Amino acid sequence: MDARDIADLEDKEYEELIVANAHPPARRPEVWAALTHPDNLGRTYDIITNVHQRTGNVLRKRKAERDLFQAQCFARGEEGKREWFATRAEYESWRKRAANFHQMIQRAISELGKVQRSVNRSANHRVAQEQRETLRRLALAVHRHQAAHATEGAAAAPIDHELWRMLDALTVPVGAEQEQVPLRTMLDIYWSEARPAEALNPPLSPRP
Repeated sequence: MDARDIADLEDKEYEELIVANAHPPARRPEVWAALTHPDNLGRTYDIITNVHQRTGNVLRKRKAERDLFQAQCFARGEEGKREWFATRAEYESWRKRAANFHQMIQRAISELGKVQRSVNRSANHRVAQEQRETLRRLALAVHRHQAAHATEGAAAAPIDHELWRMLDALTVPVGAEQEQVPLRTMLDIYWSEARPAEALNPPLSPRP
């Protein structure tokens, strides 16, 4: 079952699949990968959060009912107390199972939060790379504009000089230290018309 198959499921089936794979030891890796696929991650998070809220509500409701039952039983004296104690083990067994389930779902929600943060970082990196490529194309266009003026010997207007100065004024981060390098330097060393060179691993000089 892949991400596309899971996306087509109704909410009830989708929820059952999440719950069945929420506990890591019982998890089917391929199903969990599909549930946490970027296309499904938001829906998975919303549904499992609803499961967690429902479980919490049930726990609180049952506790309130149990507290009321205790008060009613104790008000009846010894007979009522015996009735309350007789049902205590059954309630505690249910409460423990429900609390364990609630905690399991909470851990799965925390795990999904980490997955979402990782997806966000990847998306931010992709956007940054796209913006960097756009800036490279813009810098190349400005450079060609300046070179054409130099070749033709045409007089440059103040607005042309202002445009060309942007190649020295604007910078991009390079390397592990994120050193700010002017666009003109990037054009001279790393960027080309074909494709940008890797700033962290510039090409080696050819052997003689």
